[in-house]
Amino acid sequence: MTFHAFLQHLTFAAGLAVLSAVLVRLMIAFPILDHPDHRKAHSRPTPKGGGVGIVCAFILGMLVLYQVADFARMADRRFIGVILAAVAIAVVALLDDVRDFRFVVKLSAQALAALVAVGSGLVVDRLALPWYGILELGPLGAVLTVFWIVACTNAVNFMDGLDGLIGGTVLIACVGLGAVAELQGGWFIYAACLILGAGILGFLPFNLSPARIFMGDVGSQFLGFMLAVLGVAAARLDVAQLSFLLVPLLLFALLFDTGFTLLRRAVMGEALSAPHRTHLYQMAQRSGVPALAVAAAHWGFAAFHGALALLFLRLAPDVKPLIILPPLAVQVLWLAYVAARVRRAGLSWGG
Repeated sequence: MTFHAFLQHLTFAAGLAVLSAVLVRLMIAFPILDHPDHRKAHSRPTPKGGGVGIVCAFILGMLVLYQVADFARMADRRFIGVILAAVAIAVVALLDDVRDFRFVVKLSAQALAALVAVGSGLVVDRLALPWYGILELGPLGAVLTVFWIVACTNAVNFMDGLDGLIGGTVLIACVGLGAVAELQGGWFIYAACLILGAGILGFLPFNLSPARIFMGDVGSQFLGFMLAVLGVAAARLDVAQLSFLLVPLLLFALLFDTGFTLLRRAVMGEALSAPHRTHLYQMAQRSGVPALAVAAAHWGFAAFHGALALLFLRLAPDVKPLIILPPLAVQVLWLAYVAARVRRAGLSWGG
């Protein structure tokens, strides 16, 4: 990519960031209020729905991309499928911010959007396993792809509970994935990361602690869905589809926290869909770690994962899947640190 082209891309992204910021400011002026309760970190009514700015900036950016950038387009069927599914997720999530749907309604909408994306042709149909080789998934590929999209959507949504945590983490993940895509010639993924990151950049200053607005489900579910879809698209960067590991790697801290929390609650016999404040990031904040410090820790995790993603490109195929081990070690240390603080503070992991 030439320096002139890079400047053009930055100018385009800056315009989208300004659009996002203007829409977020409007959502503050005409708010959907998020009222505090025993399971939330904020203590006063705060506007939510700031993700509207991210969504609108992304959709406009994608429409421009579709019209003027042939080199960065997917096949029309896939492109339209992704956009329609993303819009559907955003609309249902915005209604959820207003009306607070039951979890089963949200899950159904996510599954339907995932099916639309898979039906448009975005499927991981093979996996590369260490010391085994290529495993052809066949029809199971579509099932696993739907599971991945729904799981990633919910992981990002569940982790959106502290000022700036998700916005900063996903922004760094977009930078990392966009850099890898540029190096690999994955121009649609590069452009999508640039556009998505621009929308987040317009929103994030309003969400830093103390937040003037939250992104709401319209932002967190949309971001989780789009990153999941980009993860499937990234699988096409190599024949063995090893590059599918890139997005799970970049979001590893979010996925680890969500997975550990669900497993712990299942073992303790708690209802998995019931509201709670026992994610690792929440327990860290409740034990006395400032909200900004918890968010910054996750930004650090994302930056570390971004560096590993660049290293991933240089590894031999047989050892590429082992790139997950360093972030796993870091998360185990984070878990031990949080558990020690929880014990000293006399907090309960239940409820």
